[in-house]
Order: sequence, then structure tokens, then C-alpha cells
Amino acid sequence: MSGDGNIEVPLDGDCAFCAYLSGSRPYTIFCRDNLVAILVTREQRGVSHLLVVPVRHCATILDLSEEESAAMMREIRHSAHVIDLADRRPGIAIWQNNGVPAHQTIGHLHFHVAGTLDAGGTDWGEVPELPIVATDAIADKLRCAESES
Repeated sequence: MSGDGNIEVPLDGDCAFCAYLSGSRPYTIFCRDNLVAILVTREQRGVSHLLVVPVRHCATILDLSEEESAAMMREIRHSAHVIDLADRRPGIAIWQNNGVPAHQTIGHLHFHVAGTLDAGGTDWGEVPELPIVATDAIADKLRCAESES
């Protein structure tokens, strides 16, 4: 798998995010439209940690169309807003990696949006993989906060 330009992307076989979006592998989808989806990651590195992904397979940020790029930014902001409403964190971290040397581990563009931990920052160490029922509960909490705003 490779993207535009010179970026070395992970060669990870079948794309996990494409499988989640197609429904062939279970995953919690907070919301989606025809361009962008917001997923609740099973590896919560912050307080409500979401992933914003293009629906179309794009390996890196260089592969986005202008329309997808604008939609991604709107949904990154939407994710931050919902986390702020639901979790009232003192900070929100947003990060994204392009290429293996930049620590990209899945060859499908994705932005992380997470409320900071009580001690600050996010957890970069090993974190437990939550079951789908737990990520569904996070999505429900976020939807509830959004509907009450």
C-alpha cells in the first residue's frame, strides 16, 4: 500500500479501517457521512478518544481531495466539541502521523482526538483494548451530551 509522494506507509494487508467502515469487522462508529466517519477507538489513550477517518481509503493526508480535507477538519472540530461537552477536560489533544518513520501504524489516514488525562497529556504506553460494549457506551455518552447541548 502506498500513498502519493514519497511517504512510506505501513503495508498492513487488508485495511482495518475499511473493514470497520464496511461493517465486516465490528467497531463503534460514533457518526459518519459519505466522506468522513468518527470512530471510538478501543485503545482509549485519553478521556473519550476518537478517530476521524475518511470513508474513502486514503493512506496519508496527501491522498485527500479538497472536499475530504474540509470535511475532515469539520469532523475533527466536531469531535473536540463533543468531547468538551461530555467530558469537560482541561485540554484536548489532536495528533496524526503520515508514514512509518512518523509512527503511522495503519495505512489509512486517521486523526486522533482525545480529552487529556487528569495528570495532563494522553497515554502513550500500553493501554487495554476495550470491548465493543465499552466503546458503544462511550459513543452513547457523547451522543447524549451532544443532544443536550
